[in-house]
Amino acid sequence: MEISERASSGLSWVEYFRERGYTDVRRIGVGVEGVVYSLGDGRVAKVWVNGRPQTEVSRRVFADVAQCPLPFATPLIHDVHEHDGVVVTYERELPGVPMRSVHEQYGRELPASHKEALIIVLRGLASVPGTEVMRRLSVQGDDRPLWEGHRRFKDALAGLVDRAVSRNGAALEGRVPDFEAGVGRVLSGLRAVADGPVSAIHGDLVPPNVHVAGDGRPVAVLDFGFFTTAGDPAFEAAVTAIIWDMYGPYAGEHSVELTELFAREFSYSADVLRVYQAVYALTTYDLFGMGAEDGHFRWCAEQLRRNPVFSGGQWRTR
Repeated sequence: MEISERASSGLSWVEYFRERGYTDVRRIGVGVEGVVYSLGDGRVAKVWVNGRPQTEVSRRVFADVAQCPLPFATPLIHDVHEHDGVVVTYERELPGVPMRSVHEQYGRELPASHKEALIIVLRGLASVPGTEVMRRLSVQGDDRPLWEGHRRFKDALAGLVDRAVSRNGAALEGRVPDFEAGVGRVLSGLRAVADGPVSAIHGDLVPPNVHVAGDGRPVAVLDFGFFTTAGDPAFEAAVTAIIWDMYGPYAGEHSVELTELFAREFSYSADVLRVYQAVYALTTYDLFGMGAEDGHFRWCAEQLRRNPVFSGGQWRTR
């Protein structure tokens, strides 16, 4: 996806920030929503060039998360401006370096330090209570707060699945056998999930969003917003297991390995984790495109084809 580097005609974002008194400006990251610039003095600016964030709600969510005693730092929004219809959030700069760039691939073995860091992050986020303001967030691609009209997380997810399938499900149905029955199995699986604790959900724990120190310890978690909400911490673990290595040559094996690791480490039901993994594929498949040329669409279809809850078969790595 192409990300604009211009604030307005003839003026780059770097120049825009320099005109506002920031002398040490440099681009440090790019994501689906936009570009992040370091401004110096412990501050960064995120330019939301693809979409408009729920800034006031996000600001309060970040504050709720940051007030908890976590072993890693999380974002805080200091200020919000708008320029030429583009939202700019000014946030605190987070320490560490990305665990891995989007261009790096894992070998057959996942590093033990990465798995240990993930366990620390998942345990930390699971300790953050889900708050009312977190329930007011909508996830990317949806048109309403996830929890609107619901009192239980599994019911909120079921509503999201219904909306997502109604939106463009025909495109996915053409790539996934027995699609309607598979959706029914996932919804039945959701209804069977026991009610449990509700905690903060990041929803997009991938290597660039986890920063580590030189010794491999996680020191920051960033880029909340893609699927951020309040919910079952097992959902966070389930999604992380399949997106941590999405496109590498051993991605299927790593998904199984992490699913089994998180089930053991946190005493989660492996079946529940697989229900949540199917939910993620069913609700994010059309966010970037709906054809064979779109990598995320293909990935979601593949997740459903090999998910034992959706397919009614056995777990497969390929």
